[in-house]
Amino acid sequence: MKTKKFTILHSNDMHGDFLSEVKKGGGKLTGGLALLSGYINQVRKEEENVLYVVSGDMIQGSLIDSEYKGISTIEITNYLAPDVVALGNHEFDYGLPHLLFLEKIANFPIVNANLYIEKYHKRLMKPYLVIKKAGFDILFTGIITEKVMDSIKQDDLISSFITLQDASQEVGRITNAYKNDDIDLTILLTHIGFESDKKLAKLLKPEWGVDMIIGGHSHTVLKKPAKVNNILIAQAGVGSDQIGRFDILVDDDTNSIVDYKWQLIPIDNNLAKPDKKLEEFIASFKTKVDRKYKTMLCKFCQTLTHPKREIETSLGNLIADAFANNAQSDVMLVGSGSIRVKKMGPLVTLKDLITCFPYDDSLSRYSISGVKLKQIFSFIMRSKNRNSEGECYQVNNKVKAVYDDKTQQLISLTIGDVPVSNTKFYTICMQGFHFNNSATYLNISQKELLESTQSKVITTSAQQVLEEFLSSRQNIESQVEGRLVYID
Repeated sequence: MKTKKFTILHSNDMHGDFLSEVKKGGGKLTGGLALLSGYINQVRKEEENVLYVVSGDMIQGSLIDSEYKGISTIEITNYLAPDVVALGNHEFDYGLPHLLFLEKIANFPIVNANLYIEKYHKRLMKPYLVIKKAGFDILFTGIITEKVMDSIKQDDLISSFITLQDASQEVGRITNAYKNDDIDLTILLTHIGFESDKKLAKLLKPEWGVDMIIGGHSHTVLKKPAKVNNILIAQAGVGSDQIGRFDILVDDDTNSIVDYKWQLIPIDNNLAKPDKKLEEFIASFKTKVDRKYKTMLCKFCQTLTHPKREIETSLGNLIADAFANNAQSDVMLVGSGSIRVKKMGPLVTLKDLITCFPYDDSLSRYSISGVKLKQIFSFIMRSKNRNSEGECYQVNNKVKAVYDDKTQQLISLTIGDVPVSNTKFYTICMQGFHFNNSATYLNISQKELLESTQSKVITTSAQQVLEEFLSSRQNIESQVEGRLVYID
């Protein structure tokens, strides 16, 4: 039996988490790409056969990334020198043409098997990569979440096989065509969420020989990998505070993993020294951004928080109220994922605002019947949606909705303390992204939203509305009030 040890380091959903910070109650410097790079460099010196992979969502989440539209992120990631990277949904945030530009400046390969230029049946990205290491051949391919289709669905040329069944067939297509006796290890890089990874693993035929799924998107923190259909499944949370590490023993005769150890490694300055060159490079971006965005906007009465996208939050309430005030709307729906920080304030600078709310989308108002409004809330509040893969919302202070998890029913919906009438019409405001994907996220079609002639674009820049709202007020208060209530 000929075996070889490999060390596979993996990250996902880094979201522009470039900078180290001191966590509350501790003196250790934690996270940041300079420390992460220091650890990766250290492992590359200590171990013989090291691979570093990233399972999507390098882009978006920091002011540095927003300011440079991902170019800074790709340049910084070049320093980390990943061996292979898969696409996440946020790689499309600046548009498909810009993604193709970012791919050209990346010094690392990007793989994806199921994103196509539909008319020509050509894949948009390199569908697979074989890395030769220590006399062994390791095949990588990538699968993307259906959320990518939400980001680019206005581009009729682009299509994707997006269901898990379709995705599994694409994996089969790659392995059938390119996996031969020389391939010793097959690794699938995904960005579909941990629960979907487990479902996907069940669909993969043993003959395809997939050994491992390294995923992202759901920001799942694990104590140990899952094992489904004899396939190891792992991901590494979110940000740069930790990194996943597999130490595996691969058998050349059976092309399989015969032993493994997995760890989620906390990244701090007790573990490794920061990569000074990368630290200096990141600082060059930070200095320019800080100089441009250091202007103070306002002061809150206390720190406002947004700990989870699935629940009502004090920061989410403030943003929903600001937009509802501008739109003069009965209902304001703000995508919880649009709010990219866990806390903000009491002092708020322009930098804080853009870091918190980087998506400069439009806001539009529509008029719909009470029965359709109830249909929307019944859909977005269902328990199945309130997970790390669902699309959740923050709402304005006129709204109170109560949902029963046991019966899976909307119990009540009031606007301004008055129960919503099925036949009465109400105004509802939302971001352009959610209008474009209303059927998927809200269970209501664009046609239904536009049936009334009263639809109106309120603003082409939600970010500017929020900036003006904050800069014209001081000592702002906001708290969780029970706008969205779940009972069992």
